[in-house]
Amino acid sequence: MSRPGRILVINPNSSLSCTQGIAAALAPFGALGRFEVVRLEDGPPAIASWRDWHVVAEPLCRLVEREAAATYVIACVSDPGLDAVRSVTPRPVLGMFRCAVAAALTRAERFGVVGFVAASEARQRLALRAMGVEQQLAGWRPLDLPMEVLTDPKAPRTRIREAAKALASTGAKAIILGCTGMAGHVAAAEDAAGLPVIEPCAAAGAMALLATAPCQSEPEPN
Repeated sequence: MSRPGRILVINPNSSLSCTQGIAAALAPFGALGRFEVVRLEDGPPAIASWRDWHVVAEPLCRLVEREAAATYVIACVSDPGLDAVRSVTPRPVLGMFRCAVAAALTRAERFGVVGFVAASEARQRLALRAMGVEQQLAGWRPLDLPMEVLTDPKAPRTRIREAAKALASTGAKAIILGCTGMAGHVAAAEDAAGLPVIEPCAAAGAMALLATAPCQSEPEPN
């Protein structure tokens, strides 16, 4: 049996630096919730291709089936395995991209996305269509950087700033950082674009607390 109110945040890739970045981004919520961040140690180094996106669905399901929690968060901004995981638990399962989009729409009617790699665009547009908000996407710009570069404190800053500034010029009024590996680069993107920047870990953390609160008095699953 898990701790009451446990929120299990699952990084579906095997990157330790990415996992550490997710944990750091969620740290401000520590006093409010019981967040636990884990990774798929046998997962791909990053969710870069459709194959990566599909292959993690079953390992995510198995992890959720053996790890009881009040709420689960899939910590990838392509929301891999979301529907599959929801089929194996009655508890809330959140995808970080959908949480980030919901947060962006509280700030503006049109938003842009700084993507991880070019192949991510199709997956994120699929989610936007499912949400019925694809028409509110003002622009999408990929960084096409390896995960180990993206999570470096300085190396990707120039590319992130360029992408954020380009999205501002498309008419976006808010910007979503489209990969958890960018969690440490919010300030750089905001400075370049002069717009609100939505960091998906924080967006999902806030939504996970809301999803978990009604369940606090319920018995935890075995």
